[in-house]
Amino acid sequence: MLNEKVAVVTGASRGIGRAVAIKLASEGATVVINYNGSEDRALEVKKEIEENGGKAEIRQCNVSDYAACEEMFKEIISTLGSVDILVNNAGITKDGLLMKMSEEDYDAVLDTNLKGTFNCIRHVARQMIRQKGGRIINMSSVSGVLGNAGQANYSASKAGVIGLTKSVARELASRGITVNAVAPGFVNTEMTAVLSEKVKEGAAAQIPLGKFGEPEDIANAVAFLASDNARYITGQVLAVDGGMAM
Repeated sequence: MLNEKVAVVTGASRGIGRAVAIKLASEGATVVINYNGSEDRALEVKKEIEENGGKAEIRQCNVSDYAACEEMFKEIISTLGSVDILVNNAGITKDGLLMKMSEEDYDAVLDTNLKGTFNCIRHVARQMIRQKGGRIINMSSVSGVLGNAGQANYSASKAGVIGLTKSVARELASRGITVNAVAPGFVNTEMTAVLSEKVKEGAAAQIPLGKFGEPEDIANAVAFLASDNARYITGQVLAVDGGMAM
C-alpha cells in the first residue's frame, strides 16, 4: 500500500496516465494529476478518484518547460510536504517517415518525451535525496526498444528515456531512490484508436498474446514499481507488451 505517499503523475488526464493516477490513488497515495492543456479531463480524473475515496489534486504544467517544472514541484512540495513517487508519463507523437519529418516535429517529440522526463527528475531529485528515498518510474515504449518505421522521433525519445533511466538509477541508488522504466506495447488508448482496423490487426499479429493491452495493465506495473515490493529493483526496463519485444 502507498498510504501517506505523494505521487505526481505527468500527462495524467487521459490514457495510461489516467489509469496510473487512479491505480496509485486506490493504493492510498495522494495523487497530483499533471496536465498540459486538458483541464476538464484532469478534473474528471480527480472526481473519479475522490468518488472512490481517494485523494487527488491537479496541476497544470508543460513538462517540456524547465522553469515551469521547477515552479510546479516547488509548489507541490510546499503544499503537500513531499514527493515520494514520480511517474513520468507525459508524451506526444508526431509520426511521419524520416524523409518527410520536419525539424519542428522531431524537436517537439524529444522536448516533451525526453527533455520533459529530465526536467521532472531534475526538480524532484533534491527533495527525494533529502527524504533519503523515492520512486521514479519513467514511461518508455516498445518503440524505444525495437524502433518503429514512421516514428524516428518517438522511438528516439523513448530509447533516450531508457538510457536516462539507467544513468539516473546509478546516480541515485546510494540515496535510497529507485529509478525504473516501463515499456508498454500496443495499448487501447486514444493514441491507438485512430489506427485503421487493418493496422490494428497487423500489429496484433506481432504480439505473442495476440491482442492489445489495456491502460490498467500498465498501471499495475507502475504500482508494483512504486511499492515496497520493488524496493530492490532499480535501473530496469519492465516490458508490458504481450511479449512483443522478447
